[in-house]
Amino acid sequence: MSKYIQAIRGMHDILPERIAIWHRIEERARDLLAAYGYAEIRTPLVEVTDLFKRSIGEVTDIVEKEMYSFADRNGDSLSLRPEGTASCVRAAIEHGLLVQPQRLWYQGPMFRYERPQRGRYRQFHQIGVEAFGLAGPDIDLELILLTARLWRVLGLGGFRLELNTLGDPDERLAYRGQLAAYLGRHVERLDADSAKRLVTNPLRILDSKHPQTQQIVADAPSVMEHLGPESRTHFERICHGLDEAGIGYRVNPRLVRGLDYYNRTVFEWITEDLGAQGTVCAGGRYDRLIEQLGGRPTPAVGFALGMERLVELLELAGHAAARPVDAYLVAVGERAQQSATLLSERLRDAVPELRLITHCGGGSFKSQFKRADKSGARYALVLGEVELDRDVIGVKPLREEGEQRELGLDELAAFLSRNIGDQRGPTHHHQADS
Repeated sequence: MSKYIQAIRGMHDILPERIAIWHRIEERARDLLAAYGYAEIRTPLVEVTDLFKRSIGEVTDIVEKEMYSFADRNGDSLSLRPEGTASCVRAAIEHGLLVQPQRLWYQGPMFRYERPQRGRYRQFHQIGVEAFGLAGPDIDLELILLTARLWRVLGLGGFRLELNTLGDPDERLAYRGQLAAYLGRHVERLDADSAKRLVTNPLRILDSKHPQTQQIVADAPSVMEHLGPESRTHFERICHGLDEAGIGYRVNPRLVRGLDYYNRTVFEWITEDLGAQGTVCAGGRYDRLIEQLGGRPTPAVGFALGMERLVELLELAGHAAARPVDAYLVAVGERAQQSATLLSERLRDAVPELRLITHCGGGSFKSQFKRADKSGARYALVLGEVELDRDVIGVKPLREEGEQRELGLDELAAFLSRNIGDQRGPTHHHQADS
């Protein structure tokens, strides 16, 4: 026997017993985003490598170490997308969407080559939201409030919102110089990665998890000291809006995002329930990126949330994995088996929401009943030669006490319609701690 092939390390199958929670997140997010006026866009998984070098930054960990890049048959360098913003911006420029403000969202897999661990995979899935052409703090605030509402809609709580501003590019550049000068006086105590970033991207040192580096960073100058009046007012208005909305937050002057294109607002929603990979949603403003990628100057802001981490949080909260099957049709005898499929189609016409499995492949009455019970169905529908002759069907409860009863075939659809509505699984309504 040949050796079986396994999935690539860090890339996982999503099995049927878990897919219902994925659907729950996707459906709730889709409905909520539509209610806020965001339209879906779908972009390719593969892009020209230069798109990410120009947007994310050539000296970032993503571009230097984590991208899946390859040469195609023409010798062009292509990459699996490591994040969604650059692709969304590229599509908006290419298709002339930026003649007016746009609210867009997308979902799908992203790819980064890094060490797999809980909550961090080589293929991971995101829902991303981008708003183009809107410069004021009101759209930044809307996106944060939208995410807070999504947690409530999903029934999740316990998140911590952290917020910061990086100022405008000129302010950020001035701060970068002062930060690099301060860190340069402590270079011998920095960890190896931070010492390298001191030359290439010193702001990323603020995000270091190395204990000794964190001690040094604690006394570093703050970006708040370099904000001009417009940047300061922009940030204060967001904070005021969150206060008015009753959304708790913490201003974290050490919060930076791992991508070079951010300016002004950056934020993260963090949980303590997933170990080290606690950031569930993150985003911010990137007003220079569209121009950087060849478009006209256009303000922009967005966020992305991690699907795998949300799925795990919903599972930890005890949300039902799937709505169970409503009925399983057991057909015994050749005539009954021939009639079962057509009967099932008539039932689906009459009760569109019905979840019905029709037994296929033959087998004894006992073996079919075992299949019915294993399916999780609420009812077994029993159709045999005797039932066919009398135009009835047996209905046997499988999840509660009760004897098998007979119903006329013309009564069955009405019975199922009345009795399946409460079997969709428990709904959880926990208020988000935000």
